[in-house]
Amino acid sequence: MKILSFKPGHDGTIVYLNEGQLMFSFEGEKNSFRRYSAVTVNLFVEAMSYLKELPEVVAVSGWYKGVGPLDNISTVSDSGYDGLDNILSENSTFLGKDIKRFSSSHERSHLMCSYGMSPFEQGRPCYALVWEGVLGNFYKIDKNVNITSLGQVLEGPGSRYSFPYCVADRSSNGGTGQGGSYLSAAGKMMALAAFCDHSTPNDEEMKFINLIMNHPSEIWKLTDKDFAWSSFLNIGVEHPQFKNLAGKISDQIFDVFYKFAKENLTEKLPLLISGGCGLNCDWNTQWKNCGLFPEVFVPPCTNDSGSAIGTAIDAQFYYSGNAKISWDVYAGTKFIEDINCDGMFEVYDLNYDQVAKFIYEDNIIAWVQGKYEIGPRALGNRSLLASPFQEEIQARLNQIKKREGYRPIAPICLEEDVSEHFDWSDPSPYMLYFQKLKTNQLKAVTHVDNTARVQTVNSSQNPQLHELLMAFKGLSGFGVLCNTSLNFLGTGFINEMSDLVYYVQQQKLDGFVVNNKFYVAR
Repeated sequence: MKILSFKPGHDGTIVYLNEGQLMFSFEGEKNSFRRYSAVTVNLFVEAMSYLKELPEVVAVSGWYKGVGPLDNISTVSDSGYDGLDNILSENSTFLGKDIKRFSSSHERSHLMCSYGMSPFEQGRPCYALVWEGVLGNFYKIDKNVNITSLGQVLEGPGSRYSFPYCVADRSSNGGTGQGGSYLSAAGKMMALAAFCDHSTPNDEEMKFINLIMNHPSEIWKLTDKDFAWSSFLNIGVEHPQFKNLAGKISDQIFDVFYKFAKENLTEKLPLLISGGCGLNCDWNTQWKNCGLFPEVFVPPCTNDSGSAIGTAIDAQFYYSGNAKISWDVYAGTKFIEDINCDGMFEVYDLNYDQVAKFIYEDNIIAWVQGKYEIGPRALGNRSLLASPFQEEIQARLNQIKKREGYRPIAPICLEEDVSEHFDWSDPSPYMLYFQKLKTNQLKAVTHVDNTARVQTVNSSQNPQLHELLMAFKGLSGFGVLCNTSLNFLGTGFINEMSDLVYYVQQQKLDGFVVNNKFYVAR
């Protein structure tokens, strides 16, 4: 069965499944478009160029008629945002061919994405958690892939987690309401929470937390006036008191879900996690270590970038009974070499020892291989790479990225060596968990609480990056590098040579690798 699937609104994505295999997942924000972009005409035309024949099913994730839940919130399109029984199937045409048109809710897209991509065989019952900007629910998926809601725990945990950042942010210019930086605030809150002492909240902290946790709905309608009493209003996100509050809010949100799970999820089933909160590495690690679940799975596209995949899986299950797919995280488009830049740089054939030595000498490079990775995390095909030993490297990387200095830089590590340097023994190929460090030598990738967000690499998963790490280990004794995403501020991954050259020149990178060529700045 051939299924072409779309996710409208923010994090727009186009997906193609062919006989249960993910052929591609193209995201609106990639190729230097604005973060959270919707599907564009250019992206649609590009996706069509990859099709060898027309699909049998065109699937569309349910959504709102605006860009996101804050726009026209009462007006939905197709199967809408929430609901487990919201499934539409009808006869239609696509480019002159008779097809089935399918739609199911956004809620189901998250559930079916995590279920269909998980390593658990179909028929094995699972628990599922969907927590994001609107939904905060647990479910059970039985052996027949029937989904039952086990109850709403907290409406909009992602919004409640992000919102305090906008309260404290002096640069928000326009208050705490629907505008501002709420879509990007969650990742910053995760970084800030690491500074917390995790003590019992004082009276003012508790009053603030209670307002955030207990506000009935639509928390983004709160304004500065609702926080006029609080010293946290416009305090600045890097103020020590706000950093402390960020961690305590994180603890409160997780504890609400953990208590519900402990009381109600008692069958020792695996846990599937989806929704934007699945990008919170601290929470994922707590779920993994809490003892309630024998296994935990989080897909790399756990946020809305996975919704088109989830709806495609839902359509496949609806028509064929198969709710599983085969997939690879490197399912984006190939890099576009739209200009020839040989005369602008010193150019060498790729030699891993040469590149490893270049990085070991504290040079920072862009690293481009094959197709871009799905989801928001750079997993070694659209990355900035650097030596992991000096704090100055972390500072320089944040300057290159135009990010706040408190933001950590993630390490990429040989899978076979991860337990030597980190308190971790399992693969972590998608950078979705926190690990404690066992060494003080990796200063560039050590956050203030002695954690790191590790991506592990083995020779079959990403052979090029594995070979580079092996070469770097031969020089340094550590098969570890700094790894952060290759992108302009506020955009998705760079995917064209012209953009890459401009980025290298503007940010003063020392060199870059594109597939089999190594370019060194003159």
